[in-house]
Amino acid sequence: MSQNLEIEAIHQQIQIESAFVERLLEQQRRVLVGQDYLIGRLVLGLLSGGHLLLEGMPGLAKTLAIKTLARCVDAGFQRIQFTPDLLPADILGTLVYNPADHQFSVRKGPIFSNFILADEINRAPAKVQSALLEAMQEKQVTIGRERFPLEEPFLVLATQNPIEQEGTYPLPEAQTDRFMMKIIVSYPGFEEEREIVRRNLSGAIDQVVEPVVHPDDILRARRAALKIYMDERIERYLLQLVFATRNPAACGLKDLAGYFQHGASPRASIYLALASKVYAFMQRRGFVIPDDVQQVCRDVLRHRIGLSYEAEAEDIHQDELITHILSKVEVP
Repeated sequence: MSQNLEIEAIHQQIQIESAFVERLLEQQRRVLVGQDYLIGRLVLGLLSGGHLLLEGMPGLAKTLAIKTLARCVDAGFQRIQFTPDLLPADILGTLVYNPADHQFSVRKGPIFSNFILADEINRAPAKVQSALLEAMQEKQVTIGRERFPLEEPFLVLATQNPIEQEGTYPLPEAQTDRFMMKIIVSYPGFEEEREIVRRNLSGAIDQVVEPVVHPDDILRARRAALKIYMDERIERYLLQLVFATRNPAACGLKDLAGYFQHGASPRASIYLALASKVYAFMQRRGFVIPDDVQQVCRDVLRHRIGLSYEAEAEDIHQDELITHILSKVEVP
């Protein structure tokens, strides 16, 4: 009985704390058409403090989406175009010598902002990618002998083109694993694209977006989301989903055993639990249900699964394997 009262108290708190979510989503829809999935995942990443890897063709409003989100939150935004000649100092900052006083001063790079768009991250060499990913992980930057903390909320959205691979430096598994989710950005529908064309030609796309939430509200919402109740059966369920990618045969999925080169890491379990709680928060619910786990499972797992040669030969993709796992693992 006391547990039920505790869950009800959490639910009431979440109802209050999550009131801004719909306003935040609606404000973004004033600018973005046909990208509700992307909008929702951006907000989910923001509320969970997890960085996102976006994969999609050019021109699908990835830059516009993050700029719009930054304006809705009344926070800073920086876009970094990754190129082969980029250096770590171009992102983090460097020491600049002043001949007038014979002193070095720190010149901070574009990483010192709230929302960072790392455009075409796989076009820069590994040392630049590592510099960005270290800042993502540690939430701080070292320039010379000084360390500078990065201001929260701090969200990195890295994009990459799924088709053009010439002149690129693909992210290794250890680096992609640091992204909470990998989001596949798809084309809009016919009627949605017609609306996009009309808005652009009429100038309506430039309408003003109003800030509807303060960064402090985001940090408070993150703390509230962590309090959302998750039953032990839900915990076991999401862990079974992750373990099924490592040893399918032991989880009753012998037909998938030859398709995995490697499974998802423990970080996947952490992020899957966190993303499920935040998804429940966005639904204004104080407890996690199996559908919350299922909704975010593909985004959390798809970039953490290594395919075998057999899977590639049969043109089987990560999402297909995850869908099969979801259909076979018993739902509590």
